Amino acid sequence: MTMTTTTTETSGSREFVKQSSLYQEFLAEREEILKHKWIESERLGYDIGFERALLDWIRKHRDSWRAARRAHLATGSSAPPVVPIEKK
Repeated sequence: MTMTTTTTETSGSREFVKQSSLYQEFLAEREEILKHKWIESERLGYDIGFERALLDWIRKHRDSWRAARRAHLATGSSAPPVVPIEKK
């Protein structure tokens, strides 16, 4: 096997992963967590860090976000899903 073949296979594998629905879900969820981190950091006046934002988002928003995302994907709409805001 030559270096060119290995590079091509690796590049093809990367493209396959990027196209996978699991990876797309990971990216969408990560984006929501980063938004939550920014909002909470602004509200509190300091950077809360990714881990705290992740745990807080999972506890407060993940279930409703996933439900809204599943419903949105089932309709085949190209517009972003509308996620209901939970009351604190």
